[in-house]
Amino acid sequence: MATLNPYLNFNGNTEEAFNFYKSVFGGEFAMLQRFKDVPQAGDTPEGEKEKIMHIALPVGKVNMLMGTDTPESMGQLTFGNNLSLSLSTESEEETNKIFNALAAGGNITMPLDKMFWGAYFGMLTDKFGIHWMVNYDYDQQK
Repeated sequence: MATLNPYLNFNGNTEEAFNFYKSVFGGEFAMLQRFKDVPQAGDTPEGEKEKIMHIALPVGKVNMLMGTDTPESMGQLTFGNNLSLSLSTESEEETNKIFNALAAGGNITMPLDKMFWGAYFGMLTDKFGIHWMVNYDYDQQK
């Protein structure tokens, strides 16, 4: 069964926000990746390279609070588009089924594709304006 987690977007203060959440919930970051660390880093404006591309903080036994900075080069962040629901699936087939069902009548913002972090991933906004990120990690243990 798929796992659902919130994905927060910030205007450049993701690191500050997640250090705060870490002080509230405890634990250690499961992932912290900056824009300078991705294969396309050469395309990233110099002032955005230290920003957070992806961060994940475990909350409880199965939940993950995740986030990113939304650099100006990726568009303007406003209240209402700063939250996505991140769905982790158990197979490519489940990913395709859920993604396509959610996309019906909505808008695909990033088609499903294999990503550099070892996942099958896509993003969409459903017909009700809710932002979704659907991700299948290839290295899952069965």
